[in-house]
Amino acid sequence: MFKIKAPIFFVLLFLCMLCSAGGAMAQSKTKDFFKVKTPKIQYVRPDTTILIKYEDFPDEGSDADASIFFNPKKELSIVSEDTSELDLGEQHIVEMSEEVLVDSSWIKIAGYYAIWDTRNLNPYKMDARQLKDTVDIKLYDMASNRKYNMPLVKTPITSHFGSRGGRWHYGTDIDLNTGDTIFAAFDGVVRINKWDGGGYGNYIVVRHYNGLETLYGHMSKAIAQPGQYVKAGELLGLGGSTGRSSGPHLHYEVRYQGNPLDPENIYDFPDYLLKGESFQITSAVFNYYNKAKKGSASAGRRATYHKVRSGDTLSGISKKYGVSVSQLAKLNGMSTRTTLRIGKSLRIR
Repeated sequence: MFKIKAPIFFVLLFLCMLCSAGGAMAQSKTKDFFKVKTPKIQYVRPDTTILIKYEDFPDEGSDADASIFFNPKKELSIVSEDTSELDLGEQHIVEMSEEVLVDSSWIKIAGYYAIWDTRNLNPYKMDARQLKDTVDIKLYDMASNRKYNMPLVKTPITSHFGSRGGRWHYGTDIDLNTGDTIFAAFDGVVRINKWDGGGYGNYIVVRHYNGLETLYGHMSKAIAQPGQYVKAGELLGLGGSTGRSSGPHLHYEVRYQGNPLDPENIYDFPDYLLKGESFQITSAVFNYYNKAKKGSASAGRRATYHKVRSGDTLSGISKKYGVSVSQLAKLNGMSTRTTLRIGKSLRIR
């Protein structure tokens, strides 16, 4: 019988065990591989509300851009073909043009020449009492997408147009809180964004397609800039009490060729709407001028005072009212270094 020596036997036994273990490991690895699951692909319905928010808009100058009927950027041409070359410090005679898109062609429906001045509130120098004809103002036109918007979310009146304290008040004061949003009343172009420390404070004037101009005074922040096209309801600025003001409110004026008219001829502020779709302007609308001039000529003087509150400083008060620190000190017989006492009334004017 064939005999295997002991050392050789143990070597062969070791090799058999090694091969057996290797096979088991390979089988185990193969088994583990098939245990790996393919990741699930989940098909989720897209959230269209989010997609719409991030939707791309046509490039300027593309066919898609040209096909858009209403494009605010193009409307700026009513001021100048290139507004970057418009000298804001000068008066310009500019052509105001309105066009509509008909069968892919722009048709001019109205055009006239007007003064464009970004610094002077009334560059027109026209006495509206001399009007010979009736001017029909189309306040809004829904068919042409020319809408209107109230200047504030709420419109409680605090002071009316007319005589006030021996002088004439040329607008309607509407109550607000500092920081409240102020809206454009009609479509138009911002003509003035200016500081008037002795009167309106931060104020904006917008010229509208309907021939009117609206003024928004005493803003804490005037945001819209001259030459900017705005739609009715767009942000102009934030409410405040800057300039000659005794508390937060919007001083709101409506003007025709520089001549103020009573906003309540057009607006029903308590019911939060316009009184009609159109308004007729005649010389009779401005008959109040005779009373206003008499009021301005009356003898007398009014002084304005500010009651000092905690945190007030002379420099802060001077900025608020548009009066120099030295003038404040002179009016109140004190030094520019005087410590203000809470409750003290400082004369401003």
